[in-house]
Amino acid sequence: MEPNNEEMLTMSGTEHRAVLKRLFSYTKYHVPALVLTVFLVLLVTLADVFLPILIKIFLDDYLTPLHFAYGPILLLASGYIGLTLGRSVVWYFQLVLFQKIALRIVQQIRIDIFSKLQTMGMRYFDKTPAGSLVSRVTNDTEAIKDMFINVLGTAIQSLFMLIGIYVAMFVMDAQLATYSLLIFPLTLLIIIVYRKYSSKFYRARREKLSQLNAKIAESISGMSIVQQFNQEKRLIGEFEEINKDYYDVGMKNIKFNALLLGPAIDLIYSLAIVLILSFFGVQSFSGAVAIGTIYAFVSYFDRFLEAIYNIMERLAMYQEAITAASRVFRIMDGTDLAPEQEVEENLAIDKAKIEFKNVTFSYDGKKDVLKDISFTAESGQTVALVGHTGSGKSSIINLMMRFYEFEQGEILIDGKSIKRYPMEELRAKTGLVLQDSFMFYGTIKDNIRLHNKLITDKAILEAAEFVQADRFINTLADKYDHRVIERGASFSSGQRQLISFARTVVTNPQILVLDEATANIDTETETLIQTGLRNMRQGRTTIAIAHRLSTIKDADLILVLSKGSIIERGTHEELLEHGGVYHSMYQLQNSGMDLEDIG
Repeated sequence: MEPNNEEMLTMSGTEHRAVLKRLFSYTKYHVPALVLTVFLVLLVTLADVFLPILIKIFLDDYLTPLHFAYGPILLLASGYIGLTLGRSVVWYFQLVLFQKIALRIVQQIRIDIFSKLQTMGMRYFDKTPAGSLVSRVTNDTEAIKDMFINVLGTAIQSLFMLIGIYVAMFVMDAQLATYSLLIFPLTLLIIIVYRKYSSKFYRARREKLSQLNAKIAESISGMSIVQQFNQEKRLIGEFEEINKDYYDVGMKNIKFNALLLGPAIDLIYSLAIVLILSFFGVQSFSGAVAIGTIYAFVSYFDRFLEAIYNIMERLAMYQEAITAASRVFRIMDGTDLAPEQEVEENLAIDKAKIEFKNVTFSYDGKKDVLKDISFTAESGQTVALVGHTGSGKSSIINLMMRFYEFEQGEILIDGKSIKRYPMEELRAKTGLVLQDSFMFYGTIKDNIRLHNKLITDKAILEAAEFVQADRFINTLADKYDHRVIERGASFSSGQRQLISFARTVVTNPQILVLDEATANIDTETETLIQTGLRNMRQGRTTIAIAHRLSTIKDADLILVLSKGSIIERGTHEELLEHGGVYHSMYQLQNSGMDLEDIG
């Protein structure tokens, strides 16, 4: 589950260091490139340190004494220009190489988090907004990339710069360099205060951004319902409220930066200039002062404070990246995994006999949605599940597909626990058709094949013909190459379901799981696929949730569920003869159909 604001704002120092250590663990795959980058940074820093020295030499040795020796001056000028050009070239390669490393690292992090999401169980997705997950994979990893590119590179270069500057300053004037260390405590204090308070703003900002993404994703995915029930104003209001919170947090951070970054650095710079001028002013009473040395010290302090400013400015990115990384790693460390199999080697589904033995199941660990469920579907038989909403029909399907783990009871296939089969075997031998079929971007052919290279075009055509989907596909201009837009919105629900049937049939599964597969299909389309459904069930074990009781008259076994328990079982004729709940449901549906026909 996503952490709340309070959790995000109370990251301890230990957690902070753990996140940073884990981030840097990704650099172990790029050590040679990093070493080369650090060497290039060192070259750039040396150039930055030596450039003021060349100017100092020119001022003190040639300009001040009016000693214009063209040979040495030309040599100094050439050295200055050459050093500047060389620095620019090295800096270019340093930046490119460092960004390449950062992009590779973030690429791997994105692969890791996306791969982790594929292993998460349905429980996790039940309680985590999709927009929040999208924000983790995109926005948060982008913040991590910015840290590696801007923060790490700046930190290394600034560290080298500070060391180089102080070495040069001590070489020129050890006494002034020692005095200049007095500004270090003040600089360190500002950095500590900035880091402490800016972290809170950035964590709150990331949380609000996540909420914005979640609200956008929810609104777009449910746009038809939003417009149908006139919910636009409510959603706009909720979005405006979250957006305002995001703005307020951002403004707090901007004001804090404006107070502590610019003015604080200017104060330190002013103190440094006062220190330098005062020192040389006192020296001037006892002798001449080298103007080149003054220039060099002022230049070094300017570069020193520029390095400090860069570090503090990047601290914002650093705080944002640490917050983002902690959220990414929370997902990577998630324990709501898909059910694990205790695989028995070379175990394969043969006859596809299915047995539920005293299965009890709860989604939240508190309220049982299935209670002591037991039934058997012999090889090739069809078992239909009927009952009112919330009776537990879909839960049986979810356990059968291993979407959720169960603790009580057993589910057996061919006498072996469903937990003993490799997941690939279960998925390959089981075909699932849901009430609302999901369509992917691509073509109709792509949606039937689902990138399974073993499925030929001929098999696709045969599967579509088998379920009667070819009738409407062949009326399209591009036929099987017709483009499918988001979620197949250009198709009717019946057409999407026919494609879903073809997608299932083409894999030739031994077990069919039908979750109200004909519920959204119009009468004409239903007539087309009933023959296909009967053909599909031939020789296959089928578990079917029935919305229309007329579609499961020929089922070998019908289970009537209520509040998670099986209250009636038998064939269609046996249940009608029994005169119980199934009989009442059947009569009610027939009565409704008759009334519609009369109307």
